[in-house]
Amino acid sequence: MAKTSQPLLIKRYASRRLYNTETSDYVTLEDIATFIREGREVQIVDLKSGDDLTRQYLLQIIAEHESRGESVLPVDVLTDLVRSYTSQSMSVVPQFLAQSFEMLQNGQSKMMENMGGMNPLAQMPGFEAMRAQQEAFMKAMTGGMMPKTDESKSTGGEDLADIKAELASLQEKLSKLGK
Repeated sequence: MAKTSQPLLIKRYASRRLYNTETSDYVTLEDIATFIREGREVQIVDLKSGDDLTRQYLLQIIAEHESRGESVLPVDVLTDLVRSYTSQSMSVVPQFLAQSFEMLQNGQSKMMENMGGMNPLAQMPGFEAMRAQQEAFMKAMTGGMMPKTDESKSTGGEDLADIKAELASLQEKLSKLGK
């Protein structure tokens, strides 16, 4: 599938079937979820009215995954989301969620970048293949929420001592949490 800056346009017909305008074929919700996991932006519109239905279908995809036991959102988070629709916090919640996901993605991306810098095996032949496997594993474990890492970024400017200090700091924080 070609990556473009334009979102993939999916049209919903009156029969509720979803039509991929790029490939001229019908798609399922699982197909749409796959496009999104591959990094593609998707826009779903009603053919007759022109209404944007993207949000509705994204929520439906999430609901289907949750109902199949692929739980990502804890019950208390879902409960708080429901409460946010009936309270004054409604304006704060979307911004908070967006920032939380961005922090998670940045943290995962930074961790993947640091894996190469911390590992003494980084200079060995075949390390890049192993790193790619680790990245694929992390992507699978996080449900594809990791952003694409830019190969041109390098941690070469970071000193190993800085990384060790950061690791020690994280270990200290973890030990405090365990007490």
